[in-house]
Amino acid sequence: MQQQKLAQQLLQRYPLIHDIRSDKALYDYTMQFKQTYLRQSAPLTKVVFDDKINLSHHALGLHRYVNRRQGHKLKATNEIRISSRLRRIPEPLLRMVVVHELAHLKEKEHNKAFYQLCCLMETNYHQLEFDMRLLLICEALETSPYP
Repeated sequence: MQQQKLAQQLLQRYPLIHDIRSDKALYDYTMQFKQTYLRQSAPLTKVVFDDKINLSHHALGLHRYVNRRQGHKLKATNEIRISSRLRRIPEPLLRMVVVHELAHLKEKEHNKAFYQLCCLMETNYHQLEFDMRLLLICEALETSPYP
């Protein structure tokens, strides 16, 4: 950071940003992981980019689980909302956030089982999480390599 090479290193490691721009494309992308690793988990009703998620939420993505009663039926919905800030980042970093939110389908808390599930879906999960934190530092310093 002091040598102002952090953004340059991120750009060398991840030179391209992903091409997932629409909510439909994000839903399809997320469902690929769900079908591969979490086939038996609860269904997802919605996966969207959300303009309202920012650092005040202390999150890049949110998993919402809502139970609704309709007569005698109990209807559960699972939603994943990803911050719109992540529309212009490298695909591996988006994958890390998607994997993180999908892991909440099985494990609600950030415990050992949760992180094991994240590592099952993405073997390089911890490095990607670290790199995401570096990118957030770059954005805070207004030196993001991905305008």
